[in-house]
Amino acid sequence: MGWLPDESGLEKCAANYAALTPLSHLKRAAQVHSDRTALVWKDIRLSYADYADRVTRLASGLARRGIAPGDVVATLLPNIPAQAEAHFGVPACGAVLNTINTRLDADTVAYIFGHASAKMVIVDTALIPLAEAAIKLMQGSAPQIVEAPDRGFTATGHYLTYEELIAEGSADFAWVMPEDEWESIAINYTSGTTGRPKGVVYHHRGAYLAGMGNLIAWRMQLFPVYLTIVPLFHCNAWCHPWMLPMLGGTMVCCRDITAKAIYDAIADEGVTHFGGAPIVLNMIVNARPEDRRAFDHVVEVLTAGAPPPAATLAAFEPLGFNVTQVYGLTETYGPSTECLWQPGWAGIEGEERADLKSRQGVPMAMLDGAEVHDPNGAPVEKDGRHLGEIALRGNLVMKGYYRNPDATAEAFQGGWFRSGDIAIQYPDGYLKITDRAKDIIISGGENVSSVEVEGVLMKHPAVSLCAVVAKPDDKWGEVPCAFVELKPGASVTADELIAHCRSQLAGFKCPKLVLFHDLPKTSTGKIQKFELRAVAKLI
Repeated sequence: MGWLPDESGLEKCAANYAALTPLSHLKRAAQVHSDRTALVWKDIRLSYADYADRVTRLASGLARRGIAPGDVVATLLPNIPAQAEAHFGVPACGAVLNTINTRLDADTVAYIFGHASAKMVIVDTALIPLAEAAIKLMQGSAPQIVEAPDRGFTATGHYLTYEELIAEGSADFAWVMPEDEWESIAINYTSGTTGRPKGVVYHHRGAYLAGMGNLIAWRMQLFPVYLTIVPLFHCNAWCHPWMLPMLGGTMVCCRDITAKAIYDAIADEGVTHFGGAPIVLNMIVNARPEDRRAFDHVVEVLTAGAPPPAATLAAFEPLGFNVTQVYGLTETYGPSTECLWQPGWAGIEGEERADLKSRQGVPMAMLDGAEVHDPNGAPVEKDGRHLGEIALRGNLVMKGYYRNPDATAEAFQGGWFRSGDIAIQYPDGYLKITDRAKDIIISGGENVSSVEVEGVLMKHPAVSLCAVVAKPDDKWGEVPCAFVELKPGASVTADELIAHCRSQLAGFKCPKLVLFHDLPKTSTGKIQKFELRAVAKLI
């Protein structure tokens, strides 16, 4: 099928085939964009020639320290240059990169070290105590620590430093390019709320194509200036570090995510693009006047991680931003669907525009399919009403879970990746999440979408952030319980918020209890609803 009758002499060879890998983007950028700024952080400004040289020396230093192809090199780093360089330097020596969430507890970090069999871990000075505590909890071989002191930090003096490791490397080191694009480039551990995290394995092909899909969804042109708001340890920052060299782009590092830091980067460095969870958008909307800076261009923003309330989108865009909603998981290299803005929607403004933009959208260019399936694996009717589970398949889906074939088989059952997210699908094919499967509230036999209730609460002018979870109830089984953070200086009563919901929702969907409470969040801005569910059970 698809072959000519005689294809003799038409085989793959070095002249006509190379395995897809994002390493090729930096190789090219070092030649084509050698003098352009690749990376900015405080007093650091690296050209692409400098960036590629440091990556080469890092790869060489790792190899000289015994890191062999297939070995795992972990990192415990915030969004600083060492983390960006590791995205290329680790695979350039043939190793597999494991960026670890810096906010995990020592026991979980110890588990990841052991499960991934990490040979080395590059650690920010502030996180040395976490790495040491994790290693003490391990059984078996521990990774060698390399300390990476950021600007303003002093090394402990107990470990080989990152700069010493680079200094050991050779500028003539030949990068170990993959022979097969299915070779692993990274392993990322899920932030599951129950059980041990699972190791999601990415291949070079997927990382390459994910970058392509992102730049198309973002409508990117040459030389973007990208701000690192998405943690580089989270789905490899949605594969953006691997994408940027293809466009000759500049990465502006941001260690501490604040509204002031974002406004400063936009005003001082001309940032044109960043990604972030809805909580980041909310932070900018509620920024103090003294933290805001004027800028004269539209900043393109990808948002994902949780369905953004329409009210947040409506308040955010007029500040000088254009938002594209994307959706994905660790298992899909980050974003895999996009809320593609249709020409026919031109002129739509206000709440209707925000409602359209809050959809999770259609498959990105490098994904083969995104559907909503019923429990039997059949597509539900595309009517915007029937609920089902989002199912994805194609090049933006992981290789599988490391050392967990049963979980991999379960996730890929029926030839689709089962996301665990509940959604509807409209006649135009656009997806809209109604909830995570575990977040659906079943009250008196009726399904209540926590996302829908949260969207209504967020429209109240006093509400800064909220989360709705199930509270056990003797009569109804479960009822909605809302946890609310108020804007600075704002006040509202629980009864007033419940009345606000009753004006827009059916009675069974309205919160029966409203608690004013700081919301627990992950480092990527996701609200940890499992903690709130535990609180609700005790009330």
